[in-house]
Amino acid sequence: MPKEPDIVIIGSGIGGSTVAAGLAGSGARIAILERGERLPDTPEARSYSSIFVKGHFRPKEMWREADGTEFNPGNFYFVGGNSKLFGAVLLRYRAEDFTEMQHLGGVSPAWPFPYDELEPWYGKAEQLFEVRGELGQDPTEPRHSTPYPHGPVPDEPAIARARAELKAQGLNPATLPLGVDIDTWLAGGRTPWDGFPNTGTGKKDAETASLASALNDPNIELITSAHVDRLEAGPGGRIEAIHYTHRGEKKRLSPKLVILSAGAINSAAILLRSGDSKGLANASDQVGRNFMNHNCSAMLAINPFRRNDSIYQKTLMLNDYYLAGGRDGLPLGNVQLLGKINADILKANAPIWAPRFAFDFMAGHAVDWYMMTEDLPNPESRIMVDDKGIIMQWRRSNMEALSGLEAKMRAHFKAAGYPIVLSQAFDKRTPSHQCGTVRIGKDPKEAPLDVYCRAFDHPNLFVVDAGFLPTSAAVNPALTVAAQALRVADHIVAKELGA
Repeated sequence: MPKEPDIVIIGSGIGGSTVAAGLAGSGARIAILERGERLPDTPEARSYSSIFVKGHFRPKEMWREADGTEFNPGNFYFVGGNSKLFGAVLLRYRAEDFTEMQHLGGVSPAWPFPYDELEPWYGKAEQLFEVRGELGQDPTEPRHSTPYPHGPVPDEPAIARARAELKAQGLNPATLPLGVDIDTWLAGGRTPWDGFPNTGTGKKDAETASLASALNDPNIELITSAHVDRLEAGPGGRIEAIHYTHRGEKKRLSPKLVILSAGAINSAAILLRSGDSKGLANASDQVGRNFMNHNCSAMLAINPFRRNDSIYQKTLMLNDYYLAGGRDGLPLGNVQLLGKINADILKANAPIWAPRFAFDFMAGHAVDWYMMTEDLPNPESRIMVDDKGIIMQWRRSNMEALSGLEAKMRAHFKAAGYPIVLSQAFDKRTPSHQCGTVRIGKDPKEAPLDVYCRAFDHPNLFVVDAGFLPTSAAVNPALTVAAQALRVADHIVAKELGA
C-alpha cells in the first residue's frame, strides 16, 4: 500500500476484522495494524498441558490490580485476537437485554437502540461466521428474520443423554449456536475447541471468517507486529496521527479515519495514554470506566457409574433462568457446556492435592458446565494506565445471581442422576468477556461514543470492539460485537466514503 491509507483499523479481533469485512469493496485503502502474528501450527496447539497448565499461549506482559498486585492476564495477542482461543459460541443478546432490567445486584440500563435495530446485522454476522445452530428450542430466543446458515453441531452420546435428562425435568435445553466446522476441527486433532488455539480453519474466528473475507479486497492490507502506542489529535479534535512501533521501528500514519479495535481493555488503555492527562475521547470521563467481564463458574456434574467419553462436548445451553428464577422473580443467567475437561485442567485448578488417577476418574465421569451471569456497569469498575502499564480495577457485581444459578442447577443435576456436583468460580484475572470501557450512548456527557461507535469528541475516530457495549448481558459477546461492526461499516460507507 504505497499511499497513506484512507482508514486504519487498530486490531484484528472480532471488532476490527469484521468492520474490515464490512468495508471491503468500498474502494477505500485500509491498513489493519495488529500487534501479534499469525498463530503457527505447533504440537502445543492441541495439548491440554501446554495450554491450560503451562500457559504456552499466554502473553508475557503483566497487568496490575488496583492494590498493585501483578498478574499475567488471559489476553491473547495474535492475528484474530482473543477469538483464536474462544469457545466459538455465537449467541445473540436476548431482546430483553436491550431494555432496562432489574437484577439482584442492581439495574442493567437500556441500550440507546432496541434489538430490532441490530437484528438484520445479527443475521449478516451469522452468515459471515458460518454459524451452526437450530431455532425454536430456546424460550428466550429473540426474533430471527433469517435462519442459521448451517445445521447444528451434533450432540455426542453423553450430551444427548444430558439433554434428555434436563427435558424430563420440564426444562428447555437448546442447541448452542457455534462457529465450528466440526469435521474440519476434528481432522486436526481429537480435542475440544473451547480454549484451544485455532491454527487451521475448523473454528470460525476473526481471522478465519471475517479477516479472510476482508483480505480478498486488494485494497486491504494486514500489518503484523505493529504495536500502537498512542493517537494524536489536532486542535479541532480530528485524529491526525497514529504512532506505533513496527518490529522495533517507530512509525506514524495519518489516515482520514481511525477505527480502534484493540479489545475493550487495550482500546481504553490506548485512549488513556493519548492526548493530555485525561486521554482522548474522554470529555465524559467514562473512558476505561464501566468495565464488565461476566460472573462465571465451572460446574461438574459427576456420576461415578457413568462415563462421559465426549471429545468436544460443547453443544448445549439452558436459558430457563435467563429472565427469571431468582429472588422476586429476577434474572439469573445462562448455562452452557464447557469444552470437555481432562485431568490436567482439574489438577491445575484443584484447591487440594490428589493423585492423578483421581482427576482422571473425575474427568471421565463428569459433564462439565459453565454458569454465566450478568456483570452490571459501574463507573468505579475501570481500566487505568500509568507508566508501568495497565491497571484493572474490577468491581464485580450481581454475584447473588451466580450463587442462585449454581443452586438451581446443582438441584437439577442431582435430580438427573449426578450425585456429585462440584463448582468453582472463574479467576477474575481472566478477561475473556471484557467489555464496556468505551460505551455507546446518546448523551456525550455520559458516553464516549454515539450509536455508531463514533467518538463524540473526535469526528474521525470510531471504537469498534466489546468496549462499546453498554451492558454485558449474560451471553457470550462475540456475535453482538460482530453485528455492530457490520452496522458501523455500513454507516461509514454511506456517510463517510459516499460523501
